[in-house]
Amino acid sequence: MSPLGLLLDVDGPIASPITRTISTPSIPADLITLAAGHVPIAFITGRSADFIREQVIAPLVHAGLPETFRMYGVCEKGAVWFPIGPNGMGDVVVDQSVALPVAVIDAVRQLVSDSFAAEMFFDETKQAMISVEQRTDVSHADFLARQSEFNEAAFAILVEHGLGVQFDDRRSPDEFGRIPFRIDATIISTDIESVTLDKDHAAKRALAYFAASGPLPRLWRSMGDSRSDYRMADHLYEAGYDVTHVDVRPSDGILDRPYPVIVIGDQIHDEAGATFLRYWVDKLALRS
Repeated sequence: MSPLGLLLDVDGPIASPITRTISTPSIPADLITLAAGHVPIAFITGRSADFIREQVIAPLVHAGLPETFRMYGVCEKGAVWFPIGPNGMGDVVVDQSVALPVAVIDAVRQLVSDSFAAEMFFDETKQAMISVEQRTDVSHADFLARQSEFNEAAFAILVEHGLGVQFDDRRSPDEFGRIPFRIDATIISTDIESVTLDKDHAAKRALAYFAASGPLPRLWRSMGDSRSDYRMADHLYEAGYDVTHVDVRPSDGILDRPYPVIVIGDQIHDEAGATFLRYWVDKLALRS
């Protein structure tokens, strides 16, 4: 059994937030080496299963995954999950109980088409949440200039459809009852999701999957580029594991936590992610 387990966000530490692909060649190679060394690895992401299949798992399969390893994916912040084997992604499970109503999905899609298509696109691969993402041919500044306007319009759509929603410290009127959905603005997208979805719940699901196949290591590392990624480490810490969180975009501010939080020098995003993975390949003496 490996002494180490990994919970990894995808956008930022693994895939470039600019190209939306794995742009650093050492990353798939080192992930495969760590998997072959029996390190349990879970990808904990807001991305869709389709995105992970095409942009993460396909390069790993192409590079040659080992016959025996423990790898898992939890997408859409806990709404979608699947095992990963030598031939790629296993059966995908979707929690439809947290999905947005079809009428709201259609209305947000139409909003993007009518008013925001020059800066962003509607992610058709999501199965439970809504994501509207910056176009790769548009500058980040141009996307940010319209994101707030989109967020306000999306908030209004959810309210018009009688849904409880929280956004930017505001909540929809009390007559809508509990607040089942949130609008979460990220650096390259806006997500509309159930408030029950978050990366601590996703981490819990991943650990339960790994526990079903064998003993779990006591030492864990989580890695991400946003404040919500700290919730992976929160769950590990509260469950009694020895955990350190790696923040690959500390410019947002490093959160105060009861466990160690580290940065990789002045490196950020997938450059930092690549350095982190190579460090553990070397520390565990896994390179031949």
